[in-house]
Amino acid sequence: MISNEPTITAISTPMGVGAIAVLRLSGKEALSICEKVFRPYDKGKRLSEQPANTIHHGVIVSDNNVIDDVLVSIFRAPHSYTGEDVVEISCHGSILIQQQILELLVRNGATLAKPGEFTLRAFLNGKMDLSQAEAVADLIASSSEAARRVAMEQMRGGFSDKLKLLREQLLHFVSLIELELDFGEEDVEFANRDDLVKLVDSIMTHVDQLIESFALGNVIKNGIPVAIVGKTNVGKSTLLNRLLNEERAIVSEIEGTTRDTIEDVINIKGTLYRFIDTAGLRHTTDTIESLGIERTYKKISLAQIVIVIIDSRNSPEAVVEETSGIINRLADNQRAIILINKVDLTDAEQVETVKQRLSENFKGIPAIEFSAKHGLNMELLTHEIINASIVKETEGGDVIITNTRHYESLLKAQENLTRVKLGLLDNLSGDFLAMDIRQVIHYIGEITGEITTDEVLGSIFSKFCIGK
Repeated sequence: MISNEPTITAISTPMGVGAIAVLRLSGKEALSICEKVFRPYDKGKRLSEQPANTIHHGVIVSDNNVIDDVLVSIFRAPHSYTGEDVVEISCHGSILIQQQILELLVRNGATLAKPGEFTLRAFLNGKMDLSQAEAVADLIASSSEAARRVAMEQMRGGFSDKLKLLREQLLHFVSLIELELDFGEEDVEFANRDDLVKLVDSIMTHVDQLIESFALGNVIKNGIPVAIVGKTNVGKSTLLNRLLNEERAIVSEIEGTTRDTIEDVINIKGTLYRFIDTAGLRHTTDTIESLGIERTYKKISLAQIVIVIIDSRNSPEAVVEETSGIINRLADNQRAIILINKVDLTDAEQVETVKQRLSENFKGIPAIEFSAKHGLNMELLTHEIINASIVKETEGGDVIITNTRHYESLLKAQENLTRVKLGLLDNLSGDFLAMDIRQVIHYIGEITGEITTDEVLGSIFSKFCIGK
């Protein structure tokens, strides 16, 4: 418990005019400071004498002038968010009122909170570990159902529980090794090497699973990358504008209008998708356009889903050739969707012939008759995009890593676990094994905050909003 830190205060709701706003105080003087400026309607009450988890109606006053009619909520240590005494003042949402109350609290002894300082105190007071604290920021920033679900699972301790179990197994492991070292002269074996190899294999499996989940976690947090590709003037920018419901990309009959990638994020049924309108693919001598095409191929390699747009008016042979040039570049884990665009400008027989040839040559890849200009079959496209998404696999409750810091620590833990296993197989001395195991424990401790520095904490909590 932090005992000598000043009592902090901040506005915890977003700045701006709203129905209500909430100001928060945390620290040993939270109640006494609030008592100096709060006048309850029940005049017999002293705020500092009221029980925890109660709400009181009254007014905030300054020099006998009423600033606002408010509700004051009391949370007492250690059963509060920060683990300290906490007071929350709910006032009307006027920016003027918010600032007047904040200034009044500061004048009466409170200190303005730094970004994330409330959550930092919660961490320092043992209310949550560091990975849970980071999940608070992820939850606030979540803009999709999948991101919210993953952040909530981590904030509630799903990831922490997994790491705690791994750490306990490692501590048991190293204790056996170090016990042998204490009795080295007596040639006593407390740790069967075969059993230790099995234990390391089990721990490595769990660590590997967490590391592999980062690719999915990154997609959930930042949006599934979807590249829109095809030849010039085939309707890529029109499709992006249709998806966004705004004129985000310039649409022109002039070939090569889009010379660089354009990105925007769309929430489709609770999942973020990062759509990338790329430069048209064609042979060109224009230096700027060539750079754009080069970037197109790079974006294709990074996308999870690739929407290939072709012009339904082209010959079936030409359509198959240009589609092959894109599909053949895709990795096994990438999904493709083919849009047979501009069907509104083509006769039905031509469209059917093109679709048939595509189905013959690209089995398993959906080919949709489409009109980006008129929005024909947009719902079918949306369905196929969702169907091609790996986010649907997150509903099983598995722990998913979304934080780069966690990912890097797990990679270092994995590296040291590999050394431990090789050491066991080579009958390496126990003191060297113990050193490598201690390193694994260290990197897991970095994630949960059992091992940390002020520099790391400053970097993490500086990214939080003030008031949280």
